[in-house]
Amino acid sequence: MTDRPLAGKLALVTGASRGIGAATAVALGRAGAHVVLTARTAGGLEEVEDAIYEAGGSATIAPLDLTETDGVAKLATAVSERWQALDILVLNAAMLGSLAAVPAIDMKELAKVLTLNVSAQAALIASFDPLLRRSEGARVIGVTSSVGRTPRAYWGAYGASKAAFETLLAAYGEEMKNITKVRTAILDPGATRTKMRARAYPGEDPASVKAPEVVAERILALSIEGFEALHTERVG
Repeated sequence: MTDRPLAGKLALVTGASRGIGAATAVALGRAGAHVVLTARTAGGLEEVEDAIYEAGGSATIAPLDLTETDGVAKLATAVSERWQALDILVLNAAMLGSLAAVPAIDMKELAKVLTLNVSAQAALIASFDPLLRRSEGARVIGVTSSVGRTPRAYWGAYGASKAAFETLLAAYGEEMKNITKVRTAILDPGATRTKMRARAYPGEDPASVKAPEVVAERILALSIEGFEALHTERVG
């Protein structure tokens, strides 16, 4: 692998202001990709942008609430006006919501979780599909959770959203595999040192789980490596 294997490539990372998203954005930028960073907090995005420049890369920040009705479409339009193709799309943004027994789930909060974790992801895929098809070998990498496949008590809302997300991305991969060069990957990062993890496991020693950079390196590898159709894996 060369020092800048993604030179000339364009990547977009959601939830890029912290955690796995931020670490992934820096890794992709260091590898030569120009990275479009999106998240709700402009301040966090600016810090990640600075880190990418310090690593010798380049980036563009795009503060955005993915749950806004037309925000994703506007972002896709802005990207298409500047670039011809999108080579890497990392679908990382997600909302945990409250951990609760199924009968106690707050329906309003569930709607918010499903909007970000499922509906916004569908909007991202739909809006960027034309740009992905123009790439010589696009990669769409979705960050998931084991609770999407293995139900766990009190994780029903988040688990249901991730199960739906995985089905959505897998279906897109099946649709693309024979007619385009777009390839999809579903990545379960496992226990990782993030704010979401700290919220779910408040008594856990952060040092006992891996850093986001470990997951970022795997996402970077998937952005470079070739793989057949839909790829799924768990990190550590």
